[in-house]
Amino acid sequence: MNRQNDQDDTQMIEEGECLALYRRMKLVRSFDDKADEIFRMGRLAGHRQIYAGEEAACVGAIHALARGDIVVSTYHEYGHRLARGADPRAAMAELMGVESELVSRTDSAPAIEDRTLFIGANGASGLAIAGGLALALNYKSEPAMVCCIFGDEALAQGAFHQALNLASISNLPIVFICENNFYGMGTFIDNTVCQEELYRVADMYKMPGVRVDGMDVIAVYAATIDTARRAREGDGPSLIEAVTYRYRSSAFSDAADYDTRREEPIWRERDPILNLRARLIAENALAEPELDRIDREVGAAIDDAVKFAQAILEGSKSDTVKN
Repeated sequence: MNRQNDQDDTQMIEEGECLALYRRMKLVRSFDDKADEIFRMGRLAGHRQIYAGEEAACVGAIHALARGDIVVSTYHEYGHRLARGADPRAAMAELMGVESELVSRTDSAPAIEDRTLFIGANGASGLAIAGGLALALNYKSEPAMVCCIFGDEALAQGAFHQALNLASISNLPIVFICENNFYGMGTFIDNTVCQEELYRVADMYKMPGVRVDGMDVIAVYAATIDTARRAREGDGPSLIEAVTYRYRSSAFSDAADYDTRREEPIWRERDPILNLRARLIAENALAEPELDRIDREVGAAIDDAVKFAQAILEGSKSDTVKN
């Protein structure tokens, strides 16, 4: 099923929710942009994943979840984590490798997240974890579901097919959300996956498959509401393909020789944050000054997160970034 955006999607969401969606996407983008800035300044060590451009996919999906639902994320996890409600201070501190009251580098279950509700930093292995968690929910008869987010590159891996097969034959409460941005680490999707319409793979596993505009946060939200409700009511798993675009390569370590980015200006015109902003103003849902106020608040929150982490980093003699 190829889900089209329609008037119902706009009508189903209230003004307060539009505000929350805009604020959360802005937070995810601002965090990612700031992380890039401090990485280029040499203040972040190691591997830096990139997420900018895909905010509508994670924010729309996660906003549709209930409090007890579980999110299983990829290694592009900071967007997903912030969409789930993580404190940007805690997220920035962890990214900068510092220990605080919000995140401990020595604690196997850091306070940055409730590991019963958010499982991050997974590649394709997250699909298997999500299957196991959904199996446990079924076994315990708990009224919750699992939202498993992964990239298009996962479709070329066995874990994807094993997870969908297990979910289908066991009727598990799980929504698989594929962020199809056309590029994986080191390659273009056409080089690894023979099916261009990824949601059609769901047919093989006898579950509903939906393709949604992943640059439209309200469309993603509406699609996830439907499939999450289906999962909680015992009707089994679903697959959502959110067609989206990441503005840069997968990570700074990705040379991206395969990536011409000729199409990027087209996708920039469909920017999820700018388009939601324009839509809200055009529909008189929110005034421009109100949106400007949100932008300033989010910017201040991200600056505060950096100052929080930086203060701890500068106060530490040795227990800082080593990786």
